[in-house]
Amino acid sequence: MSRHPFALLLPDESDRMDRAAASILPSTLLMENAGWAVARVIQSRFSPCRVTVACGPGNNGSDGYVVARHLAHQGWPVCVAALSSPKAGTPAAEMAARWTGLTVPFSVKEMERADLVVDAVFGSGLKRPVSDEIASVLAAARRVVAIDVPSGVSGASGEILGRARDCLLTVTFVRLRPGHVLQPGAGLCGEVICADIGMPERAWEGIAPTVQHNDPGLWSLPVSGEGDYKYRRGVVSLCGGAQMPGAARLAAAAARRSGAGLVRISAGEGAPAYRLGAPGLVVDAEPLSELLEDARRKVWICGPGLTENEAATTLPQLLEAGRTVIADAGALAWGAKDLSRLEGVAAITPHIGEFRKLFGPVEGSRLDAARMAAKRLAAVVVMKGPDTIIAAPDGRIAINNHASSALATAGSGDTLTGVIAALLAAGMDVWEGCCAGVWLHGEAGIEAGKAHGGWPVAEDLDLPLGAARATATRLAQEAGRKKAVGSLL
Repeated sequence: MSRHPFALLLPDESDRMDRAAASILPSTLLMENAGWAVARVIQSRFSPCRVTVACGPGNNGSDGYVVARHLAHQGWPVCVAALSSPKAGTPAAEMAARWTGLTVPFSVKEMERADLVVDAVFGSGLKRPVSDEIASVLAAARRVVAIDVPSGVSGASGEILGRARDCLLTVTFVRLRPGHVLQPGAGLCGEVICADIGMPERAWEGIAPTVQHNDPGLWSLPVSGEGDYKYRRGVVSLCGGAQMPGAARLAAAAARRSGAGLVRISAGEGAPAYRLGAPGLVVDAEPLSELLEDARRKVWICGPGLTENEAATTLPQLLEAGRTVIADAGALAWGAKDLSRLEGVAAITPHIGEFRKLFGPVEGSRLDAARMAAKRLAAVVVMKGPDTIIAAPDGRIAINNHASSALATAGSGDTLTGVIAALLAAGMDVWEGCCAGVWLHGEAGIEAGKAHGGWPVAEDLDLPLGAARATATRLAQEAGRKKAVGSLL
């Protein structure tokens, strides 16, 4: 498990790995290992009961036949309901031939009779909608354990193709798939268990996963130490609007709590309103053109609290000066009228509504939509949501589901831009800084939720950010130690 520990395997990557493994190991060995792993999970979670294993004709079904055989050997009452027979001469057909127990019709009646149904009908590579007939049969089950993914969930995107039944738990292999962490499919998986089935290291050759699960260890946070001073930690600058100062102040507070050495708001004539805030926040009344003469002010936030007219007067100046700009809110609204206005920004942080205004309707995979947007804009795109997608122009994607519904409050997005800005000002790569910022923001939301009965307001979200950094650093160190130990085994 030492290679690509944060990878989320796309179905075609998993298929290529299986084909590579078949040239190294007997073709049925990994199927045996997979089925045995699922059977062991079932035995650990359920008392012996009547089990029906619903098997499709492909490799997912072959794993199901192995599950049925192992459970039957342990004395469980098991039957197999085959959707259709595997193609003759395939490994799946060999696994089906090894099942000598009871076979029943693939029907609603048989699913209703079972205490537990194992869904081994379709795997993560499903591309077509599941028919209503098949979906209705699986829907009749009382309790379901899925192999790989629930039938009807796209492993590549988390989309529901046709209909899909919710499961108590899902057992997958080698690495998770994007569909295990992306909604709405993730909500149907129940508990997700990733089993090690002995995939040979050589099978990873030629596999370079582009989709990652966002977690400490995927990135490294800057570390404070002796000799630190405010400019080494980084300067974050913000464009403050005259009408809505609250948004910029939330972003500024988050940048300060996330480790920025100095945070300054360019407020122009609105400076007096900002000076009523925290005493450690520097407020500038000088024209933006003068402030941009300071080369130390490399990272800027443009958008929170800005009207479209204010964005129109500030963003072009920042881009002309070659600054690293995180665009949000008002800047995105202005850019939606003409996407070329955003060319040159380092990152944008739209929620799904803003994303649609910028790039059009999202049809099908949100991963594909985010990747397309990042390439088109040549900027990192942070598509915010309960499962946030961070896409880089070079095709890299991270999916973040380390978050809380406590973040669903006005101003939460402004806090996120401040966190990201602080990390970029400290020297992090833009994509990694966005990934880290999203995780820290999620951790802060979780902790703020605990502290405030599940209902924090945006002003509460910056307070746990220092502790969130400490937690991320500790988890990254633990992941590094596990990886080092794994490489020695």
